Amino acid sequence: MDKFVINGGKKLHGSIKVEGSKNAALPVIFGSLLISKGETIIRNVPPLRDIYTTIKMMQFLGAHVTYDEKQHVMTVNAEQLISDTAPYELMRQMRASFLVLGPILSRFGRARASLPGGCVLGTRPVDFHIKGFQALGADVKEEGGYVVATGNPLKGGNVYFDRPSHTGTENLLYGAVFAKGKTTIANAACDPEIIDVANFLNAAGAKISGAGTPNLVIEPVKKLKAVDFTVSGDRLVAGTFLLGGAITGGEVKVTGCPPEQLQVVSHKLSEMGCDMTITAKGITVKAPKRLKPVSVTTFPYPGFPTDLQACIMAVTCLSSGTSHITETVFKDRFSHTMELRRLGADISVSSDEAIIRGVSKLQGTTVMASDIRAGAGIVLACLAAKGRSNILRIYHVDRGYSRLEDKLNSLGADIMRTSE
Repeated sequence: MDKFVINGGKKLHGSIKVEGSKNAALPVIFGSLLISKGETIIRNVPPLRDIYTTIKMMQFLGAHVTYDEKQHVMTVNAEQLISDTAPYELMRQMRASFLVLGPILSRFGRARASLPGGCVLGTRPVDFHIKGFQALGADVKEEGGYVVATGNPLKGGNVYFDRPSHTGTENLLYGAVFAKGKTTIANAACDPEIIDVANFLNAAGAKISGAGTPNLVIEPVKKLKAVDFTVSGDRLVAGTFLLGGAITGGEVKVTGCPPEQLQVVSHKLSEMGCDMTITAKGITVKAPKRLKPVSVTTFPYPGFPTDLQACIMAVTCLSSGTSHITETVFKDRFSHTMELRRLGADISVSSDEAIIRGVSKLQGTTVMASDIRAGAGIVLACLAAKGRSNILRIYHVDRGYSRLEDKLNSLGADIMRTSE
């Protein structure tokens, strides 16, 4: 396994353009399984570990997939699918793989998918998917660690989420496209990635309205056609680089992502004393001599993204006072606090709130990435820490950030990938 070696204390300066959004590319790729004739072209697909896992999944199902990782262009031909089962060996590698259920069920009337990550039925995010498909008339049950759904055909219906579900909304969009009758989804996720998925499906011939709002309406169609679609830029990667500029005391311009998707992040950076310049083409952050403390509550879009919680926590570690971060989206999403403490941060956690008392410096040491976004936050902390840091298990980071070390080095960081 690889690790990062970082010599911290370097200010980030310069401009960087982010690649396509992983959280938009993955559901668009899975959505291409609904297209039974022709070759779909998907552009701006980032070369990430999760993308390669998705390619393997698509090929297992029988789709013909090509991917030019230099041009970030993927082609998918799903005319000759040979399986309605998504295997555990691939499903366990990423939760987004559960998005295979909707397209296969919608197209063939039956789908069999291993629970992602090997989790069991109970209170967990995939409950939203299961209840949603049941609302569309599907029979859904568990057999030997697999979710087996049948519904030939699915029927239009009214779906309601107790709380917005990003992947749940996408999966139900797939299920509703060919259903017999109109479908409404209430309290749907409003994320920009949902808009990408809806735009992709509509370009292919679907009739979806309300994307980007809590209320979606899907009028059924009989088939979809192959299209040429470009995925939008990754707002989470963009936010990571902006927060990197702030924590290192630098000045960074980020392009390739609509600035309006990062309004709340820009607002919080401004609260911390950063000078923010926002134009139609990008966002520039210029850090102050010392960051101010801030209070942050994560919330579904357009709230502060939970996927940037670890990054902004790292930034608050070097603020001039006490910051408060409340996590409302996921339970137990403070795994990175222990690693930040190893770097010298002063953090205490109680239930869903973290209290961060700013310190004058962080000190490099050996730390570990526990997931994609926690790993990104730890990388930022190590960039600002004095001395050398080793970050282990960076394969987590590779799932969401393509060659992060190269991009950070282009901004003036001193970070190297090497074998553990």
